[in-house]
Amino acid sequence: MKEPTTGLVGLQEVVANAAATGASLHVVHITSMGLRNTPTLISVVKGARDRGLDVTTECYPYTAGSTALESAIFDEGWQERQGITYKDVQWVKTGERLTAETFAKYRKEGGAVVVFSIPEEAARVAVSDPTVMIASDGLPITGPKIHPRGQGTFARVLGHYVREEKALDLMTALRKMTLMPAQRLETRAPMFHDKGRVRVGADADITIFEPEKVIDKATFDEPLQFSEGIPFVLVNGVAVVNKGQLVDGVFPGHAARAPVP
Repeated sequence: MKEPTTGLVGLQEVVANAAATGASLHVVHITSMGLRNTPTLISVVKGARDRGLDVTTECYPYTAGSTALESAIFDEGWQERQGITYKDVQWVKTGERLTAETFAKYRKEGGAVVVFSIPEEAARVAVSDPTVMIASDGLPITGPKIHPRGQGTFARVLGHYVREEKALDLMTALRKMTLMPAQRLETRAPMFHDKGRVRVGADADITIFEPEKVIDKATFDEPLQFSEGIPFVLVNGVAVVNKGQLVDGVFPGHAARAPVP
């Protein structure tokens, strides 16, 4: 969506387009688009759904986003639009917070940054809302100071927001991570009817965790850390994490694709 000041104009635009065309709409990263206005954006999504539109959204449980420094988000006026300054932008390659000089230098070079712009209350509101999915934004990106969401998202929700903060209950959190994403995709890709559920005949993609112990260990300073309290992960019934240890050389997953017309 456009207009990262509040996200509202961009959201209204795409919701109107969905209404006019009949297209389904999924709004990615409601917190990093809405920032302090995240509750308003969530209410717009709910209003659209109440009126019969197929509109959904998601969030990740952090107070920072990540993007390319050369992107249009950092065009002139970005500090006022996002309510941040150079020191709120972290260069992934070194972990340094930027200055006017290093901002200009690295923007010409191009590369990933972590942007500390999401208020904690916005993150909490989105994570706790039963209509907002949880998304890790996990990509095969590595580096010394990358965003920890690729490593810690789901354990952070279960450990920090469910157990410690009691911002939402366990079953709601699990639904937001599993069933809701599968339901979002299954009308276009029927194989997702067998994802996100534990039942006879469904794909045996199962994470076994300890509710009293699960917690994220990945941080913005040390992002490449495995979570704790997850002894087993099965993909198609094959263990890829066994007794808390990653199983090397095992790749039982299959691409989940929609049929090609």
